[in-house]
Amino acid sequence: MASRFSARLRTLALPLLAVGLIAGCTPPEPAFKSTDITGAEYGKRFALTDHTGKARTLADFKGKVVTIFFGYTQCPDVCPTALSSMSSVMQALGPDADRVQVIFVTVDPERDTQELLAEYVPVFDARFLGMYGSPEKIAEIAKDFRVFYRKSGDLAGHYTIDHTAGTYVFGPDGRLRLYVKHAEDPQVITADIKALLAGK
Repeated sequence: MASRFSARLRTLALPLLAVGLIAGCTPPEPAFKSTDITGAEYGKRFALTDHTGKARTLADFKGKVVTIFFGYTQCPDVCPTALSSMSSVMQALGPDADRVQVIFVTVDPERDTQELLAEYVPVFDARFLGMYGSPEKIAEIAKDFRVFYRKSGDLAGHYTIDHTAGTYVFGPDGRLRLYVKHAEDPQVITADIKALLAGK
């Protein structure tokens, strides 16, 4: 009788043990919804001039989360959409928005002057910075970030620019952490930035 009871207990225990093992092997929930690229070495040579005329490097923003998007002021849809999205993120962050720096890097240095960037970028949020440099410098930095861009159409002046549309996010420690795809939900970006600000 005792052996039958023991056998029955073993029969009941095995499925429970299997469930426990499966639960124990379940990977933890990722810390971020955006693509985690921690360890990538992009942006080491980042040095441009902002729309106020001040020379900038990423070291100037140590202690803040920094987002970098490459675009141009005459972009018909992708660029204003990205900047509008980040404006929504800043509003959602509330007081924490002061610990975030949004940077817009032009890939159209021939047309995007300091004055034009100063008119365009702060429309989305007064804290945003537009950055520019020589065509050679922009090409160098875009290559460093693996950003593609190319003029299309009438190259005499009425052209558009095809370009990579994602956003790079650096943590408060200055390390590159995330790549955010274009048209990502602002709530997702807000949650990821809050996680970075919390030290993840």
